[in-house]
Amino acid sequence: MNDQKSWRRGGLSRRLFLGSGTLLGAAAPGSSAQQTPPLFDTRDRLDQGPFEIEQDDGWMTLAAANPSQRPIRNPGLGLVGYTWEESGPSLAARKGAETLERHVDRLSRLPFVDVLYIRCDWKHVQNRPGRLDFNPVWKLTLDAAKARGLRVAFRVQLSNPNSPDGPIAMPDFVREKVPLVKIGTDRFNGGTKELFEPRYDHPEFQKAFRELNGLLAGEFDGNPLVEWVDLMQYGFWGEGHTSNLPNPFPDYATAERTFADMAAQQLDAWKRVPLAVNTQPDISRVGNRRVIELAMSAGAWLRSDSVLVEEPVQIDMISNRPPWLAVVMEDGYDRQYELSMRERLESTMLHALDMGANYWSLWTESANLERFFAGNPQVLKALQVRMGYRVRPAWVWQRKRRGVNELVMAIANDGVAGVPGILRIDISTPDSRFRASGSLDPGEPRAGRLRQCAFTIPRELEGQSVRIDGSIEIRPGVRRPLAWAIEGNTPYEVKLLRWDDPTWRKNV
Repeated sequence: MNDQKSWRRGGLSRRLFLGSGTLLGAAAPGSSAQQTPPLFDTRDRLDQGPFEIEQDDGWMTLAAANPSQRPIRNPGLGLVGYTWEESGPSLAARKGAETLERHVDRLSRLPFVDVLYIRCDWKHVQNRPGRLDFNPVWKLTLDAAKARGLRVAFRVQLSNPNSPDGPIAMPDFVREKVPLVKIGTDRFNGGTKELFEPRYDHPEFQKAFRELNGLLAGEFDGNPLVEWVDLMQYGFWGEGHTSNLPNPFPDYATAERTFADMAAQQLDAWKRVPLAVNTQPDISRVGNRRVIELAMSAGAWLRSDSVLVEEPVQIDMISNRPPWLAVVMEDGYDRQYELSMRERLESTMLHALDMGANYWSLWTESANLERFFAGNPQVLKALQVRMGYRVRPAWVWQRKRRGVNELVMAIANDGVAGVPGILRIDISTPDSRFRASGSLDPGEPRAGRLRQCAFTIPRELEGQSVRIDGSIEIRPGVRRPLAWAIEGNTPYEVKLLRWDDPTWRKNV
């Protein structure tokens, strides 16, 4: 996210995503055996095959939906406009050349923006103990999202060397009680700055942090507008590091214990909104590996702050993650979307697709974004029709089996990422007298793959139409409707054959 990526080093173990049966399961490649992380309940798991020929007494392909080439706004994917980043709102708003209201309005009106994002300091959400005191950008962002059918995500920073109103992210009532440690000097914006970090392990910091986490979860966990929340992590910008400077802890054990405990508190408090953990390697020696393991095991999504200038280990972790985890990608080098940076920016965005990204960050500059994509919309089109998951019922078959009808579907995923959670499929008659539903395995279908499933249909429905709908269980018990990525109109319906129809196929 920042301009100091050259110093990053270190690594994370591949056991996070390749060696852990808890995370990935033990099924052989290509198998449809269930691979279920412990956080998901799949008691209504659909039969997912294989559907052998000896299982049926006749079959017919009823429908075949083609992939859509248009943008589709679904939960778990999208393009992200920043109403506030670590240095503030738009450049014009920082200079007083436009109002904050105007900035949020212009950004939220861009037709390709799906999510509005706030990254602000602790002091921008709390000024006193026991309550939240939001900067005006919060209400503006939430109101704009509600009015225009967008979603919201955010990060509250515990440390921010780029803060527009002072280098300490903590509110004054916390700063008065928590020691600051000078960790060194560094260069920012052409000048030299002394940098300080709080003693995160101090009892007063921990007391205030527990309250902050509880207040935020109480306010936003379960809010249907909120798409995800970034984990509040140690260090600069909440990314889990303090650049090439030392950490403020007395020893590694204290740092790791404090960092992991803070992550655990957040994972315990947020039950309905996904959290996202930064994949930053442990360059500051504070226990990143343990935090990432803890977060992934609890179903937290992954995020990273650059693409081309990034360690191999982060690219590996993100591109080989469990399929049910979404990835939030940004790149802070060319965040103004200036036309002079077009070639590098477009390469970066296309490589985010290589990593299987679900989200891509557009940052703050509305006018620049309009110009950037108006002149060469191909890269925007590529993101809109490939990023994240794009699922559709690619084949629908009807079979005669054991005296009843069976509806078998092959669900295709034309996107670059697996389904971030559980895909649920519902079938119903137009009069709703018959309804059935069930779920696929977490993450299925994976990127570029198919996953089959089947429903038993009563004989009484022969000759009738049934509607096929989808939804996503993005967190346990939290279901959101989704739009099929199919060519043509929705809802998607198929007409069942009659039992005596002469077109049934068998032994062909």
